[in-house]
Amino acid sequence: MQHWRRFIAEANEYRAYIIGPDGHIERRIDLVCADDDAAKERAKALVDGHAIELWQETRKVAQFDPGQ
Repeated sequence: MQHWRRFIAEANEYRAYIIGPDGHIERRIDLVCADDDAAKERAKALVDGHAIELWQETRKVAQFDPGQ
């Protein structure tokens, strides 16, 4: 039980936005990750012909473009 409490206390919420060809948001995916590096890894895996913007609240963490 302690393991889950520690994970929840250390987890951060992120939003990965799938950007369409017209530059508008097509979809949002909520992510819970330990830190920026873990969130970047998960967001980068979402790139499948679409750009991905990774945000934590009002802070843009990263952007991944197709072919990057």
